[in-house]
Amino acid sequence: MGNFFSKRLVSCDCCPRHCKINRLAGEVSYCRTAAHALVAHSGLHYGEEPPISGSRGSGTIFFAGCNLRCVFCQNWQISQHFDKSAVREMSPEVIADAMLRLQEAGAHNINFVSPSHVLWQMADAITLARARGLIIPVIYNSGGYDSVEALKDIRGLIDIYMPDIKYMEQGSARRYSGAADYPEIIPGVLQEMYRQTGPLQTDAEGIAAKGLLVRHLVLPGLPENSRKCLEVIAGISKEIPVSLMSQYSPQHNAARFPEINRSLHAREYRKLLDYALSLGIETLYTQTFSSRDHYLPDFEKNNPFEN
Repeated sequence: MGNFFSKRLVSCDCCPRHCKINRLAGEVSYCRTAAHALVAHSGLHYGEEPPISGSRGSGTIFFAGCNLRCVFCQNWQISQHFDKSAVREMSPEVIADAMLRLQEAGAHNINFVSPSHVLWQMADAITLARARGLIIPVIYNSGGYDSVEALKDIRGLIDIYMPDIKYMEQGSARRYSGAADYPEIIPGVLQEMYRQTGPLQTDAEGIAAKGLLVRHLVLPGLPENSRKCLEVIAGISKEIPVSLMSQYSPQHNAARFPEINRSLHAREYRKLLDYALSLGIETLYTQTFSSRDHYLPDFEKNNPFEN
């Protein structure tokens, strides 16, 4: 491939699974992705937090595949059970082209969704795009299951980190996402992201320019897990904005797990909002319950590559 970061795919170590396979030779492992990133969608997106979507939209690039197996995944059509005909293999050069097109379309930023397993390809794409005139901020929008060492190696390439913090309980992490070590990994990930960028900073129009914003999807019946996640964020810095998401509904394989096979109750959500405020978290982004369906994409119904 001839790109600096992508050469590390010869013994892949881009995420905590450290598969060490040779993706340059076409080998695939947990994420089902070889040398070239698989892109499921590229376009302007208006459903992110206000500082991210703004008035002109966030320039999202959705990667297919994932290093997690969340049973309730809202993007399951591209993360776990995607059809190769519905996604595109893209080299860093082609991804850079897409980034520049989104900038030309007026996007406030470039928003890489689920990049953890294609971190090296993404890093090369950012380098190429900036050399060709990319000036808008770049967002790393991940599930939080990232390699701290890999994040250190791409320091300076990411302007805004927007990770999830899903779990601080090992049993839940194993049961619902196939990653028992998630609670051990995520505090260090958030600390490194914060070291690189600090809390979220916005421009005169209120649009994010740099920093860290952390998301937490509240799962039904797991209040202690959510409280622990909020405590981790507040322990790093109360200045870190938190997006507390109420949009959970039992998607994908969630019906196999009776305890989470329901939507979140308003009372559960309000209690966690109160707890976040009691921790001194300074900025909270919230969701209304009437807006749940707005956040559920259908990648089969809306094929982004149809002419």
